[in-house]
Amino acid sequence: MSNIKFAKLVTGETVIGTYNEQRNAIEDVALIQVIPASSGIQIAIVPYGFPFEEKIGGLIEMDKVVYEFENVPSDLENKYIQAKSNITISSNIPGADPLQTSSGSSNDKIVDLGNLLNKT
Repeated sequence: MSNIKFAKLVTGETVIGTYNEQRNAIEDVALIQVIPASSGIQIAIVPYGFPFEEKIGGLIEMDKVVYEFENVPSDLENKYIQAKSNITISSNIPGADPLQTSSGSSNDKIVDLGNLLNKT
């Protein structure tokens, strides 16, 4: 079971974050912004403190939540994880294994950890 919460706050803002049961709070909070577009809507995930903070973080206690969505859409959850960790989750190509090399051997897996070790 995922510990990612998708909720509406008393301020009217919609947020997503990681639930901390011990603190009864949502941590690493990101703001969900809905942007009207000609083809419908687009959704942006930005740090809650944007534009003054560039990284997802912070804490909001659950008593500030007025509505918790029962299900977190998988696309939204994946985008949140990507924004929070800078790790891209590929789900665009059905049947594609992003770790599989061209040789096709199941023992031949490549993982690039270089981006995880770079501090900016």
